[in-house]
Amino acid sequence: MKLSLVELSTVAPGGDKARALRDSVDAAQQAEDLGYHRIWYAEHHDSASTASSAPEILIALAAVATSRIRVGSGAVLLNHYSAYKVAETFLQLEALAPGRIDLGLGRATAGPVVDLALRRDRDVPPTDDFAEQVQEVLAYFNGGFPADHPFARLSPAAGVASRPEVWILGSSGNSARMAGELGLGYAFAGFINPDGAERALLRHGAFSAADGPAGGRGILSVSVVVADTDAEARRLNWSRTAVMARLARQGTAAQIPTVEEAERELSQEQKDTPTVITDGRWPRQLAGSPQTVRDQLEQMVKATGVDEVMVQDIIADPAARAHSRALLAKALDLAAR
Repeated sequence: MKLSLVELSTVAPGGDKARALRDSVDAAQQAEDLGYHRIWYAEHHDSASTASSAPEILIALAAVATSRIRVGSGAVLLNHYSAYKVAETFLQLEALAPGRIDLGLGRATAGPVVDLALRRDRDVPPTDDFAEQVQEVLAYFNGGFPADHPFARLSPAAGVASRPEVWILGSSGNSARMAGELGLGYAFAGFINPDGAERALLRHGAFSAADGPAGGRGILSVSVVVADTDAEARRLNWSRTAVMARLARQGTAAQIPTVEEAERELSQEQKDTPTVITDGRWPRQLAGSPQTVRDQLEQMVKATGVDEVMVQDIIADPAARAHSRALLAKALDLAAR
């Protein structure tokens, strides 16, 4: 099982975004030393609790700070941007770190105000042309435009010997078939929709072209907290549960609480929400000791047919977050550098 990381640049309680961003670059170095396969940086806008709004900047910094680990986006929200600009940006990153760059592509709303602010043309209603945008990016990478296409004369890949791996990120399964038919990797957000993970990843595998840019591979993304004991892991997970509740009440101004604050804010029912597979239902948040989490991940990997898990870890204390990542790497027998 390969193990990877999606980094949100979580702003610690009492901290600031500058510190969170520095921690995010340090996370790439730690992940490489522990044997993680890749690290992706998220794109979140107008968020008080996270600092990563431009993943391409963190990718560049992390690529320079490391030498082996793959570095990418999880994800660039392509529905807001020009396919040409995205292709150029990631080809430049690939030129800086050949063979190590991933372009994770997704589509999402950040809310009506942010969506409008991100748009260049605010007079034309947005259209859902994600599939066409993905194919346009691929055409820029590989010279795939027909000779009579107006963009055929553009050569953003000229002088770049290799290409980024392209992955599609999703949480509903709608884009699984498209990713498979294009031979692209597909990463499913099990921390958003745990009930849909098995069906979406098996669907992607059924349609996958093994000779595609990412070999038709799949990634299961899950929210994970690991601590020395099951009880401590569940306790650390309260901060994630509480920040989600705060987001529902306060919107993007919500900040992640300390474990002590979360303990006061959460009901007993919220604290007791299952953090392991229970009666066949996958949890939205997986938490436990190293052995507990390993056992749970092995069940999930077997059910979905993937060979790679990507963890998201919303843990308030940066030291506890780093410890969680180290415990998980050891539990899964990663080859540390």
